[in-house]
Amino acid sequence: MRFMIIIKASKDSEAGVMPTQELLTAMGNYNEELVKAGILIGGEGLHPSSKGTRVRFSGEKRTVIDGPFAETKELIAGYWLWQVKSKQEAIDWVKRCPNPMPGTEAEIEIRQVFEAEDFGAEFTPELREQEERVWAQAKEQTKKC
Repeated sequence: MRFMIIIKASKDSEAGVMPTQELLTAMGNYNEELVKAGILIGGEGLHPSSKGTRVRFSGEKRTVIDGPFAETKELIAGYWLWQVKSKQEAIDWVKRCPNPMPGTEAEIEIRQVFEAEDFGAEFTPELREQEERVWAQAKEQTKKC
């Protein structure tokens, strides 16, 4: 099972306040634990929403909206992608995480990633083949960067 672990933004992260060396060290050690456990697939921190853009869809219309975005508690400051055996395992690992927003309350959301079998018969063999081909090409392009 794959899960996206979503670190919610805070007023400080949205203001562009960078983490302390102490927090960077703690997170680096935590990431090493995740790697040693064989569950870390990927993850990154994100710039504040002031540097972001949203594209709103309404039928065929597309509207571009530049940040910053208002609801800090709904914004994302970073994420991990983990491969674990269960949601409970993901919860247990998140509970071991250093507080990503020291000095304030922080929230980390755990969301399961869809797997091909979750889509049922609508995800035909042809669509599965296309998805495998696209992701293989994307991995090759990443290696070239």
